[in-house]
Amino acid sequence: MADVTIMGAGVFGLSVAWSCLQKDAHVMVIDPHGVGGGSSGGVVGALAPHVPENWNEKKAFQFDSLIMAEAFWAEVAEAAGQSPGYARLGRLQPLADDRAVALAQERAVNAQTLWQSKAVWEVVAADTLDWAPPSATGLLAHDTLSARLHPRQASAALAAAIRARGGVIATEGEPCGQVIWCTGVAGLKELTEAHTRIVGNGVKGQGAVLDFNAANQPQLFVDALHFIPHEDGTTAIGSTSERDYDDPTSTDTQLDEIITRARQLVPALKDALVLKRWAGVRPRTRSRAPMLGNHPLRPDEFIANGGFKIGFGMAPKVGQVMAELVLDGVDAIPSEFRPEMSY
Repeated sequence: MADVTIMGAGVFGLSVAWSCLQKDAHVMVIDPHGVGGGSSGGVVGALAPHVPENWNEKKAFQFDSLIMAEAFWAEVAEAAGQSPGYARLGRLQPLADDRAVALAQERAVNAQTLWQSKAVWEVVAADTLDWAPPSATGLLAHDTLSARLHPRQASAALAAAIRARGGVIATEGEPCGQVIWCTGVAGLKELTEAHTRIVGNGVKGQGAVLDFNAANQPQLFVDALHFIPHEDGTTAIGSTSERDYDDPTSTDTQLDEIITRARQLVPALKDALVLKRWAGVRPRTRSRAPMLGNHPLRPDEFIANGGFKIGFGMAPKVGQVMAELVLDGVDAIPSEFRPEMSY
């Protein structure tokens, strides 16, 4: 018999399961679609912070989670015996004009306090770097908080770690013990159908993997596109944000446009072969923040949903606070993450 049953084997569900196992709970994860069957089986994997300004609970929570991530994924890798593809290698962003440079310099000052000297935001010269995007000013914003992982590999590593520690992952079963719903887009759809307004929705994203090896280099963020060098010698690019779509898992001309634009923005990728095309739907709550706490429709049960674009970056901290809430009765959930903010 499980002490905790997690419904859903995406990154939120798996991270909550892992954190509960760390507290010696007996854990079962149930998902009819298997591990990483939704957007957690993706290919991009940008763990990037919000900018260090206009600080709030969401930014502080994400910062804590990104700082926790190195130890979190190292423990997962050790238990699983396989790599999640994690590395904290930072991020580079071109600065287009003097105004952008001034803003980046202001953020550098803010980061000294807001990031607690645990990471740096700075302005650097592009010509001092081996892997850098073109910049009109010759300058880049560089931060040391951003990290990368491979979503599909990370989901598989979490699942392997859970099983190695005695947790059960199944495609069907009867929930028992404390129940936590981490069912992504399907869970938000259920909440919306029971309400008079939209509680959340799925936003489709498309990405691609290119045959270009920049494995030990920072990720790039250029003109709203992510460029993520992975440890396997490939580079992922993405993604689109589509509110309207017919097929959640098909790629189309929108991805073709992303690939074309990526080659223009980073000329080093001009001749790189496209190895993989991917599409999936990410769960977005009405408030855009994760939804954590008591389930709005199921008394005495819990919910962790709405990772949207920052699910993997938020996952270590989400796992921690949900395990504390469910197993210890300790409520450390930020007010803007509570279900009533979206429901």
